[in-house]
Amino acid sequence: MGAADDRVVRDAREFGAYTRTGGWAFALMVARSVRPGGQAAGETPKVSAKEFAELAGCSPERVMRFYKAWDMAADDGVVPQFEALAPGEDIELPDADMWLSYYSSRNSATSVRGTAITAAAEAEGIRPTKALEVAENPTALRAAILADPSTAKAARVALLDRLKEDPALQAELARDVLRTDGLKKAVATESRAADRIGYVRQIAENGQIKTPAGQTIDAPVELRAEAERHLSLLDELDDDEEAGEWVTEAYDTVKGLVVQAVEADPELRVQERRTKFYSSLQKATKVFEELTFDDADDIYEDDMVQRLEELQQAIATCITALRKAAPAC
Repeated sequence: MGAADDRVVRDAREFGAYTRTGGWAFALMVARSVRPGGQAAGETPKVSAKEFAELAGCSPERVMRFYKAWDMAADDGVVPQFEALAPGEDIELPDADMWLSYYSSRNSATSVRGTAITAAAEAEGIRPTKALEVAENPTALRAAILADPSTAKAARVALLDRLKEDPALQAELARDVLRTDGLKKAVATESRAADRIGYVRQIAENGQIKTPAGQTIDAPVELRAEAERHLSLLDELDDDEEAGEWVTEAYDTVKGLVVQAVEADPELRVQERRTKFYSSLQKATKVFEELTFDDADDIYEDDMVQRLEELQQAIATCITALRKAAPAC
């Protein structure tokens, strides 16, 4: 391979230096050329951040972001203090991977939002600059969530933690779910599964069963043991493991045993039928109590009268049967 053009060599070396050091290379230019606070202009050839920005053709705010990043790194002993650097001086710089731990692309750290992010980052044991960098680039966050399952899972867990203390976000998310057919169906499915697991757990942990008619009674020993067995299988499943079939099997098995327990006890079987009858009677009574006939002229149809007459006959038959069963006085 022939000798490369000097311009190519210069670009390659500068590229290699930046690849190794990242933003540290630019921060060094600021650190060795910008006068630190409290130092008079006559004491050093360095210039103010404003002058440096004018010479660079950028904003003083951008210069100060590099300045502050270097200042924090110097406090941690990662790089030399400003006073130890002279214009044009080169030093060995930290790895590029460390740069984002100190640099924030915007002055967000001092805002109310930035303060909250900083506090949360410190509570999680990470550098605030990392969290601030993510917060300032939501498009990058979205891309990571869409592309990476582990990032999506971390985002889901964080969102659930946030929902506990944010009623407004809860309402927004609920509306989003209801507007999305796939999510709405998934929520209904999970809700049904949770109810079924709760049914099995109630028997296993409290030793009580709810009969089909709604009575709550003590569970037979064998039934409770079966519920405990199914519950232990469900509890052993991993968070990301599909539990649908396990839940259905546990619920169907335990519910079938409940029906068998009711049928095996003559007294309980009679009480169950009585409870069902009263429940149906109360529902029918409530329906008729809510009917009004102030506008009978407007709603009248022959079919209505016919069906009510048939219902009247059914009620009369029911009353006759019950009177025959009544014990003699």
